[in-house]
Amino acid sequence: MSEIIHATSAPHPVGRYPHARRVGNLLFLSGIGPRTPGTNAVPGNVYGANGALVDYDIVTQCHSVFANVRAVLEASNCRWDWLVDITVYLTNMQRDFNAYNGVWAEYFPNVDKAPCRTTLGITSLPTPIAIELKCVAAFPESR
Repeated sequence: MSEIIHATSAPHPVGRYPHARRVGNLLFLSGIGPRTPGTNAVPGNVYGANGALVDYDIVTQCHSVFANVRAVLEASNCRWDWLVDITVYLTNMQRDFNAYNGVWAEYFPNVDKAPCRTTLGITSLPTPIAIELKCVAAFPESR
């Protein structure tokens, strides 16, 4: 059996999938980006006069993506410190890794309590975002 989670306080998924699915004591989050709930605006994006993306602020997007992950966790009755594995997708590894790593340290200051992490450099994401997270959390066994 599994439980599907749709988080009203997180941005709508860009495809036909739930925000998360709980199976036993594991919670699998679909890929989550930094879009603003309700508007789908991307914090930190800078657009030119023609509407084309010309720049972005990765630190702003990092804080936003973490807020969106937290919203899905809360909708799932899950806690931040129950995250066990995060896959990070960056569209510009060379430019953004160090800044992302700095924000990560703010949210996970104790490396011994931080989730495992894999960071991948990719060429694009489905919307004009520079970062996306894929997360797995584990509920305590006694739950």
